[in-house]
Amino acid sequence: MRNGIHPDNYRVVVFKDMSDGTQFFSRSTAATKDTITIDGKEYPLIKLEISNTSHPFYTGKSKLVDTAGRVDKFMSRYGDRKKK
Repeated sequence: MRNGIHPDNYRVVVFKDMSDGTQFFSRSTAATKDTITIDGKEYPLIKLEISNTSHPFYTGKSKLVDTAGRVDKFMSRYGDRKKK
């Protein structure tokens, strides 16, 4: 391999799916200020909105993931309107 072409901050990080709490280790150069301690060792934490453990394509289930309250806002505005 050629020297000097890889980033210096390529390290082990923890990715956490915020919709179901699943965590997994991987290597990344993504910048983050959050950290998490696992088994007494501190790792950088990258928060994900959705991953393969919560995505309907991979799980086979239709699951509503709403972290910003958009569905509640829509339902309060339009409600359960039915055509007559």
